[in-house]
Order: sequence, then structure tokens, then C-alpha cells
Amino acid sequence: MPTDFAATRARFHLPQGVIYLDGNSLGPLPRAAAARVAACVTDEWGEMLIRGWNAAGWMDQPTRLGDRIGRLIGAEPGSVVLGDTLSIKVYQALASALELSPQRRVILSDTGNFPSDLYMAEGLCRTLGAEYRLVTVAPEDVAQAITEEVAVLMLTEVDYRTGRKHDMATLTAMARAQGVITVWDLAHSAGALPVDLAACRADFAVGCTYKYLNSGPGGPAFIYVAPRHQDVVRPALSGWLGHAAPFAFDLHYRPGAGIERMRVGTPPILQLAALEASLDIWDDVDMHDLRTRSVDLCEAFIAGVEAACPDLTLASPREAAARGSQVSFRHAEGYAIMQALIAQGVIGDFRAPDILRFGFTPLYTSDADVQGAVAILAQIMASRSWDQPQFRTRARVT
Repeated sequence: MPTDFAATRARFHLPQGVIYLDGNSLGPLPRAAAARVAACVTDEWGEMLIRGWNAAGWMDQPTRLGDRIGRLIGAEPGSVVLGDTLSIKVYQALASALELSPQRRVILSDTGNFPSDLYMAEGLCRTLGAEYRLVTVAPEDVAQAITEEVAVLMLTEVDYRTGRKHDMATLTAMARAQGVITVWDLAHSAGALPVDLAACRADFAVGCTYKYLNSGPGGPAFIYVAPRHQDVVRPALSGWLGHAAPFAFDLHYRPGAGIERMRVGTPPILQLAALEASLDIWDDVDMHDLRTRSVDLCEAFIAGVEAACPDLTLASPREAAARGSQVSFRHAEGYAIMQALIAQGVIGDFRAPDILRFGFTPLYTSDADVQGAVAILAQIMASRSWDQPQFRTRARVT
């Protein structure tokens, strides 16, 4: 049966009078999440107290929910675990990947990568010594830069600013041919488009859950380790829950079996409860249906904006196959324009220096949302209503 996106939309709380096109930054609240978190608080934490780790299955949640995310990203069972933040998972994956290639010292990435990923790589290189270095090239030059000098290729599949999409299968195959270990950041892929880590033979992947997967602000990250590496990788962050026997309280670290060794500290149980409510919705979604619907929504938005707003320049790839599930336009006054949009109930976001960014999430974005957003944006551009002092004042979060 094809996915019923009207039914999935009904399972989200969407504030009246709002067109929400920012799920690529923070997903909205699944209707079942509040009750699920409340039950976790009152019935589990409240009544079970510390017994909840066993009786409510808290200790198993990171791997149990990891397998549910694994279905969405083409991961083998037992290869995904949740916990910590995305930056921490990037650090873990990079450090482990470098140890798999001990004779090489170069991390290759691109200038379109999310800055935090690059910061983590820079910090790790400083820790390991001057012989280690991060090299960045333009996104379109990545393929030519994959040489036998490179230890690790670290890329975000979908560019957070423009939505430009790397060809994971091709680049991973090229890396493998040169003996390069791959680390893929799926922050703008997981829940946005079909991913097949196993078929691509990716080595590591990381991602967050608060965007397209709707776990709420501060939701936990995940890490994928290919089964062929799981019992040989050594976690740089060797936390007690990644130990082979956490409650033996050994004084020296022994890595846990398989993906368990990539756990670090205590899992965020309340956030995992919210994520579980969202994953219940995903159980009814076919990822290829999702992609088809996403492309339709994005194409309609691009056509509408270009027809009505000639002062905006498309920043995303025009070809749908080269784009994730977002559309970006450029304008020198992008920040003020976005604030004027938000004031009229169309919520997207701004990315420096000049990007207006709109996320299209088929689970709850409708054709009417697209039409309404285009109409309001056109009115704002035609009237220049964005050109007011209150829309130019930069908030801390853009």
C-alpha cells in the first residue's frame, strides 16, 4: 500500500495558522510524544524509580531504537546505537576510522560540510599530533581528491545550506578502491530520503534525530558501524556503558561486543521516549514513497517562487536527483526576508551569509502549505515589507 501522507500529517501537532518549513532544523511534535514522555516520567521514573533500567527496558533502548532507525538508513540489524550528541558521534567515528588506517594521516572533507564536523576533525588532529591534518576541497572536487594518501573521507551527504546531495554509492566505491575509510553524516538524510548504508558498503555513519526524525530539541544522535568493523574498532571515547561488563566496574576498559562498544554515557531516556513516539509514525512510511513526495513538493515550491519572486536566486541544485529534501534561495537581505516570513506564519530559517532555507517533510507538509508559502513570500517581496528595522535585528538563533 502506498504511504498515506494525510494520515501521517494528522499524527503531528501543527500550530494553527503556521506553515512549518523548518523540519530540517527541528521536527514538530508528534501527537503521541507528550503522552509517551509523560508515561515515562510518571509510570516508569515515578513508580519504578531506578528499577526502570531493567523493568522498563531503559538500558536496551539505545540499540532497540537504533535498529528502528537502521531500517530508514539501510543499516544491518545490530549496527546502529543511539546516545550523546552528533558532534560526539562524529569524533568517535573519525577516531575509530583513523585507527583502521594507521599508516595514513589525512582526513578529507569538503567546504560545504557542517562546521561542527570540521571543528571536531580539527580538534582530533591537534590531539593526535602535527602529522595529522584535515584537507577540505570544494564539494564538486571531492572525487578527484580521493587518493591513497587519504585515511578517512568524511562527508555530509546533504549540504545543510543548499541541499546539494553527494552520490554516496559512487564516492564510497571510489574511497574503497583507494583503501580509504568512509564516515557519512546523515543529519539531513535520515528521514529525508532513502539511504542504503549496507548496499553502499559505508564504513561509518552518524546522524541526529531532532530534524526529520522528530525526537525534539536536544534529541540523541546515532552512530552506525559496519558489521565487518564492529569487533575491531576501538572507541576513542571509552565510556562505561561501552564496556563489556559495565556493572562489573573494572578499573580498565574492555570494549563491549559489536555496536555496544560505541555507547559512552547514560542514555537520555526522556528524549528516547519522544523518539519512540515518532518512530511509530515512521513504521507506516515507505522511504521511496517519501522521496517521490518530497521531490514533488520541492519542485512545486521552486516553480512557484521563481515565477513570483524574480529577486530570489535558487541556491539548491535544480536537478531533483542532486538535491535533498530542502530548497534554498539566495538574497542579500535573506535574514530580514525570513523574519518577515516568520512574522506572517511561514517558518523557515536563515543560514549565513544569504541563504533562505526551506525544508520539505512529506510526513506533514501539504500541497496547500507549498501554495500558501509561495503566496506569502511573493507578497513580502513585492511589497518589500521585509525592509523594516525589527526584521534586521539578528537573534542568537537564525
